[in-house]
Amino acid sequence: MSDLLSIGASGVRAFQGALTTTSENIANSGVAGYSRRTAAMAEVSSAGIKGINGYGVTVTGTQRAGDAIKSAAVRSAGADLSRTQAGSVWLDRIQTALTGADVSGRLTSFYTSATALAADPASGAQRSVMLENAGSVAAGFAATGSALTQVMADLDQTADSDAATLSTLAQSLAKVNDGLGKASAGSAGAASLADQRDLILEQMSGLSDVTASFDAAGRATVKLGGDTGPTLVSGGSAGTISYARSAQGNVTFTLTRGKDAATFQPSGGSLAGIADAAQRIVDTRGLVADTARDFADSVNAVQASGRDLSNNAGAAFFAYDKADPTKLSVALTDPAKIAAASVGGGTRDGSNLAALQATRASGGFERGITGLVAGNAAAIASRKVVGDAQSAILNGTTAARDAASAVNLDDEAVQLLRFQQAYQASSRVISIAKDVFQSLMEIR
Repeated sequence: MSDLLSIGASGVRAFQGALTTTSENIANSGVAGYSRRTAAMAEVSSAGIKGINGYGVTVTGTQRAGDAIKSAAVRSAGADLSRTQAGSVWLDRIQTALTGADVSGRLTSFYTSATALAADPASGAQRSVMLENAGSVAAGFAATGSALTQVMADLDQTADSDAATLSTLAQSLAKVNDGLGKASAGSAGAASLADQRDLILEQMSGLSDVTASFDAAGRATVKLGGDTGPTLVSGGSAGTISYARSAQGNVTFTLTRGKDAATFQPSGGSLAGIADAAQRIVDTRGLVADTARDFADSVNAVQASGRDLSNNAGAAFFAYDKADPTKLSVALTDPAKIAAASVGGGTRDGSNLAALQATRASGGFERGITGLVAGNAAAIASRKVVGDAQSAILNGTTAARDAASAVNLDDEAVQLLRFQQAYQASSRVISIAKDVFQSLMEIR
């Protein structure tokens, strides 16, 4: 009789635990990082008996659903997408900087006004218009250079922030590793810590490509930039990430753990996208600066070869900072000083401005700026196509992982009904044992 009672009691306890686990699954459905749990059950063991002994059931622990390979695929796909998305953000910023001042349009207006002045070189109004358009060109180059400088400053700030975030995540993972080392295997606490571990790893992959390996306790060892990269987290120890950029746009990330420091180049995550963008910003700004310098030099050369209304040699039209030619300004303040005439041509001569149109064609300044804008726009469009494909890949890998580990409410409803019935059946066994025992006691 005592065996019948113990069998029923063991079933009640076991299925009560299973119901609790199922309820937790239902309550956490949709929670980011939560993996489905099941109550692991085994027959009550009895010394000296092999096979089925009929002594009841017990819960041996909590099993956490998951697939390490599918989780790694999600991290890899996420790192690829994050790199593309981060790069796209800065390409958009570059495009805004290039198009905001419409330098190409201002150049066209300047050359058009020069053509109009060549037709009427003595016109004070035409000279004023050309000088005004020159100021517009100078302001356009300066605004574009300043905008690109601000884009770079914002990128540096974002890079520092992302590096700090990755360092913080590494510290958090090290603490989770400590917890996993102390948690009992198969416990609900260990399952919760494993959820936190995987969520942190996924967040890390959004910042840099990470390679993770796990020991028997579930503690993660994380390397950056591939299998041969430096170790960011090992057990309860974590490193810190720092960012640096040279004036040439070369980006360096450094991982420091204790006294050891190693540089790495991420191939995925937002840090990789930032490294790509930094080089592009520097290159773009350099091309804008070169265009500003070459344009100013060409106009000044034409100006020097001609004569103004007073038959004096033309003075420099533009001035610029040699260290940063985008800081362009108009040096000429008097419209009468525009050297429209060739030497000996007189006040009604505008032939010197024909040389200005020649430098316009040979220099290709408008085409250069327009080409920068078009090239950047093409890069944006290309990144969008790549990003759409990578997003589809990420969705597919996420769906495959979730099929193995996520909570399915329909399945949990079935399990809930099953365990309720099993609980009721175990309770019925106890009730029957009680009735039988009572009947035996009443036998006279």
